[in-house]
Amino acid sequence: MFDGLKDKLGSFREDVEEEVEEKEAEAAAEAEAADDEESSTPAAAPDHESSDEEDDDGGPGRLRQAAAFATGRVIIEEEDLEEPLWSLEMALLESDVEMSVAEEILDSVREQLIGESRKQVDTTAELVEDALHDALVDVISVGQFDFEQRIAEADKPVTIVFTGVNGVGKTTSIAKMSEWLGERGYSSVLANGDTYRAGASEQITEHAENVGRKVIAHEQGGDPAAVIYDGVEYAEANDVDVVLGDTAGRLHTSNDLMTQLEKIHRVVDPEMTLFVDEAVAGQDAVERAKEFDDAAEIDGTVLTKADADSSGGAAISIAHVTGKPVLFLGTGQGYGDLQEFDPEALVAELLADEE
Repeated sequence: MFDGLKDKLGSFREDVEEEVEEKEAEAAAEAEAADDEESSTPAAAPDHESSDEEDDDGGPGRLRQAAAFATGRVIIEEEDLEEPLWSLEMALLESDVEMSVAEEILDSVREQLIGESRKQVDTTAELVEDALHDALVDVISVGQFDFEQRIAEADKPVTIVFTGVNGVGKTTSIAKMSEWLGERGYSSVLANGDTYRAGASEQITEHAENVGRKVIAHEQGGDPAAVIYDGVEYAEANDVDVVLGDTAGRLHTSNDLMTQLEKIHRVVDPEMTLFVDEAVAGQDAVERAKEFDDAAEIDGTVLTKADADSSGGAAISIAHVTGKPVLFLGTGQGYGDLQEFDPEALVAELLADEE
């Protein structure tokens, strides 16, 4: 998962290390030359007090800096990062990371590394990895909250509405969520608020049967808000913990469908609205998430097909752009293939050395 982005982050680390090692080698050579010169030149009594910092043309100040470099204290300067940062920016954009997010990552890395002194106990690669880690976690973790804790603390039944465009795996994600909740001891009922699309009721019914859950559905063309409301009433009457409401796939420009979603919120007042899209959609998914959040105020995102995504751009960008977190990744075809999103774990995986 996200192997392409992982490779590009590794290349940046290697590029910076190469730049610093070249500077270190040059500094070591200068220090060695200075030692040879000092050993072959008779000492002369100074006729005035001198300062190591006064000589900018190869004098004692420069020699002391070179000696410091040679003993392992390398100071990373802006010129060392210029080419690697440009390459990193291109790599992030090629991985479908949204431009403002890429700039945020670059600024953070630059700020953390420039002027940093590499000590003997550190390697340049470790410094770069720390800087990348902090920059990535900062942009990925925006708005993050503990989903299970929120379910546990909310009044029951908890209603969660799923929204997004057609064909991104929304209904399948609902079935996966039902299975995920069941593994943690929570009962759930599925409500088919997608009364717009032919075959939607059959699709969600099949999923419900596969995971052993009840589905609430009305005839095609019915009121989506009424269907999900009936799901809530069923849950209240039968001590069901969570209502998972499907909705018609829509674009933010579909005024009638967006009006339906607004009515669902007004009638049902769901605890959460989750936006579903494909990780492989990259910046398209990021833009749609922003548009849906502007139109209907989402609480978080579920990214499907994450196992097929080598770029990782959507996972890196969506939280920063919307201010709402990625909560789950779909990682396969099975009902158990829903993984709670962990920014720290994802960044650790992206920065891990290949074995």
